[in-house]
Amino acid sequence: STIPNGYELRQNYPNPFNPVTKIKFSIPASVETTRGVVSLRIYDILGKEIAVLVNENLKPGTYEVEWNASRVSSGVYFCSLITEEFTQTKKMVVLK
Repeated sequence: STIPNGYELRQNYPNPFNPVTKIKFSIPASVETTRGVVSLRIYDILGKEIAVLVNENLKPGTYEVEWNASRVSSGVYFCSLITEEFTQTKKMVVLK
């Protein structure tokens, strides 16, 4: 596979979902990001952190993680990809 040219947080699939969804994201190859700390976090509609799916040094590439939302109620949640030089957020819907 190829190394991505830029950061990207893709829309989770499926969306809406119950109870498991997959989230893909990409980390580019550059001098600043060769071993940068990457955080993938889930927040509720009020901004409260619900889950931390990734919080570690990652090499450049494309990653996929699963989130099991069986312990949260139906509603709108936000998934944020956070690094030193990049932040992107996507909206997700849990339907039960």
